[in-house]
Order: sequence, then C-alpha cells, then structure tokens
Amino acid sequence: MTQVIHDRLLIIDFGSQVTQLIARRLRELNVFCEIHPYQNVTEALLKEIAPKAIIFSGGPDSVMREGSPRPPKAAYDLGVPILGICYGQQVMMHDLGGRVEAGEHATAEFGRAYVTPTETRPEFLNGWFMDGMGREQVWMSHGDHVAEIAPGFEVFGTSPGAPFAITADLERHFYAVQFHPEVHHTPNGATLYENFVRLAGFTGDWTMGAYREEMIAKIREQVGDSHVICGLSGGVDSSVTAILLHEAIGEQLTCVFVDHGLLRLNEAEQVVKMFRDNYNIKLIHADESDLFLGELEGVSDPETKRKIIGKLFIDVFQKYANEIKDAKFLAQGTLYPDVIESVSFSGGPSVTIKSHHNVGGLPEKMGLKLVEPLRELFKDEVRALGHELGLPASFIGRHPFPGPGLAIRCPGEITREKLAILQKADAVYIDQIRKHGLYDEIWQAFAAILPMRTVGVMGDGRTYDFALALRAVTSVDGMTADYYPFTHDFLGETSTRIINEVKGINRVFYDCTSKPPGTIELE
Repeated sequence: MTQVIHDRLLIIDFGSQVTQLIARRLRELNVFCEIHPYQNVTEALLKEIAPKAIIFSGGPDSVMREGSPRPPKAAYDLGVPILGICYGQQVMMHDLGGRVEAGEHATAEFGRAYVTPTETRPEFLNGWFMDGMGREQVWMSHGDHVAEIAPGFEVFGTSPGAPFAITADLERHFYAVQFHPEVHHTPNGATLYENFVRLAGFTGDWTMGAYREEMIAKIREQVGDSHVICGLSGGVDSSVTAILLHEAIGEQLTCVFVDHGLLRLNEAEQVVKMFRDNYNIKLIHADESDLFLGELEGVSDPETKRKIIGKLFIDVFQKYANEIKDAKFLAQGTLYPDVIESVSFSGGPSVTIKSHHNVGGLPEKMGLKLVEPLRELFKDEVRALGHELGLPASFIGRHPFPGPGLAIRCPGEITREKLAILQKADAVYIDQIRKHGLYDEIWQAFAAILPMRTVGVMGDGRTYDFALALRAVTSVDGMTADYYPFTHDFLGETSTRIINEVKGINRVFYDCTSKPPGTIELE
C-alpha cells in the first residue's frame, strides 16, 4: 500500500494539563498533529516524523531546576517554525541564551490577564494574534517568568506579570508566548494557532473524507484474509468502528454485541434492530447477563467492578472468537485521548483515576491482535467520520455510554432490583430532556441510583426507598466538563415524574459538580 503522508505538526508535551487542547485546536484547522512526551522525542523520532512545525507545551516544572524537561537540541536545528507556550517559552529562552527567573508575587500570574502590544513592529501582532491594536485578554498560569530574551528575539507584547508575554525571532520563525492560547479564556487564541500553521505552510489536508479512505486501505493491509471480531456496544465509537471495518473487509467481520445486563431500558433491542435492519453485517447477540450479574453479586468497590467487567468482556470475546474460523483480530473503538492518557509526561504510569474495560492491554493468551481504526481521532472527529460513513444521525448524536454500563451508575452493591429501578428512572429522565429539546445541547446525561434509602411520604404512608442522582454535563471531548444549568422548573417537573412513575424512588438530587474536580460518571 502506498502510504499517504500528511503534513505533521509535533507537540512536545512537558506535562501541561491542557496539552490535549492544543491538539484539538489544530485538528479543528484540519492539521494532523501528534503529542509526544518530551523524553520520547529523540533525533530518531524527529527524523521519522519529519514535522513541518513544532509546539512546546506548558508544564509544571521550572527550567532552573537541574534535570528539568528539555527538548532535544536537534529540534531547534530542523529549520521549522516553533511555538513555545508558557513553560515552552521559558525553555526556549533558556536553551537559546535568554534568562528565566523564579516566580515572585509581583510576576506570577494565574487566571485572566491582558497583553498590551509594544511599539515594535505592531503590524506583526495585528492580524497574527491581536484583534486591532488594543490590549488582548489571555489566560496565564505561571510562576517563573522570562527575565531576558534570547539573542535574535524581539518583544511584541507585555502583561503586568510577564514583560516578555509575546516574543519572536522572525528570521528563524521561533515564536513564544507566556500565556495559554489553547484555552477558552484566551478568546483570540484560535487566531494565533491559525496564523502559526498558515505561516508554517500547512494546507489543511487532515479531513474525515481522506481519513476514511486511508483507514480502509490500512485495515485491508493489516487484516488480509483473516476475520475480525468487533465488540459492538451501540455507542458512536463502536458503531463507527464497525461500519468502517465493514466497508473495508465486508464478510470477514463479525460483530459481537454483549448484553451484560447493565444496559439502558430496551437498549439491546434497539442496537440489534438498527444494525440488522440497516447493515448487512454478521451480528452475534450474546446475552451474557447472568454471567456478568452473577460475578458482580456482592461487589461494591468500583475498581473491582470495572476489573470484573473488563475480564468478562475479554472472556466473552474469546469465546465467540473461538467459534469463528480464522478470527485473528479484535476491533476496538479506542480514541486518541485514551492513547495519550496511557503515558504521563514524566514517562511513568499516569495516576489511575478509573480503569476502562477496553484500555490497559489485552492478555497475551487471548490470541487476538488489535485493530483500532479510531485511535488517532478525538470524539468530535469520530462523529464527523460517522457522518462520512452515513451512520444515522440518531446514533451519531447519542450521548456517550460507558462500557461497564449501569454498573458504574449504581454505586455500591449491584442487584437486579436496583438495575430495574435505574433503567426506568433513566428512561424518564432522558425522555424529559428530549421533550424539552435539550438533548443535543448536552454532552452526556444519565441517572444514578445512590447506595442509600431515605424516608418519604406517599398517600399518607411512609416510604423508605432509594435516592436518585441526575447528572448532565456539557463538554467538547469529555476531558473537561461542566454541569448543565437546568431550570428549577425542569428539575421539579422531572423529579415529580420520576417519583410518580418509578416505584422504588422517593427522592431526587441533581449533581452540579464540574470535571475536574469530579469525573463525569460517579464511579
């Protein structure tokens, strides 16, 4: 196969919490970019990637600390444009002959700040970043600051705590800013990235139409004449994976839909019907609810639940793979954030917030190789690819649903009684959201049954039933999220419906926690 080579932009990650936002901003400009931890970026990798431009991310360290993160010297010698952000600016100045000073109260900046252009070549900033010639709002998060710029650099913008907020060596096409243009609170940050990639000569050749054709060719080359098992959940990731694989290899694909008894109300029937009615794909409906619920009986620890479910998923896939001749591959809807998060910037394992049933490596004994056609994509790109593939809008726009299903929306011990109550309550909640025309405004919404009973009164009688938590968030990619601001009228109406229509619930709460500090799911 003749491999299509995209113009590539390399993001060297020094540990910023928002490095992924840089990649998202670039992908929105149809620029293909890759994030690599700084210690993995060697001269060999630079040669392999052959980036057309480089971005140095922010980070929590200090360039004055011995052993602090650095890019390879070869990065500066490639002759390509480089943009340094926050710590990336400081490391660039330090490496190229400037000076960085430790943060003091007067120079540290956290949060909203304003950059004012200098009189040095004002035409450079006007149109490249600044909107007009006034001051520009930015988002700062730095203690240390550049005290002396490197030879060849000029100052184009200052802020109260950063005398060198915007600097550039125009001859070498090195640019450096102390603020974070990738975050929402730098309103004109997208303009900076747009002009940086234009200056670097990117043509915007990263499109879902091109990705579709390239990935089909790659799948055919990887799989050959073998058969592929695809784990189908009915969510957008697995659905897009399945349709893409079917385009590539047709009858060599068998989808396995595992009904683990932890699905939403009537979900199994809906997913099976959609695929059997709309696509000529071999589909096994594996009703393994007794197996999963049996193994989860009496288990309350969330990590133990996830590990049990993950192991059982693998066992079930292996079981059906053994029944299919020449099945040598397992397809998964792994996304780019999953890949990035598996390696921390320091090279060690990232802190495990919670395990994913399809992340963390399959046992070697499973005997199946992985096909992961979405591993270079963010969530919104998967949806765009779904449109390219003709997937029904009702499935493309579905809210994300976790692999462990309702198990992680049922804190504490899981019982069939609690699951039945939760399924009904969740169905009423989603129905309310749709009736009010809010479904597409919300990234993800669900109900969770809490591990507590509360006293209530119904028809002059005492009740002692479960409490229910409602959750709804807005997000772009699920990495950060904020709660959806329902009106009190909506919440009151929804609570009344749930309590009236679902036996076993007598109290309803609304979760207004953002991510961070919370996670989207309760477990």
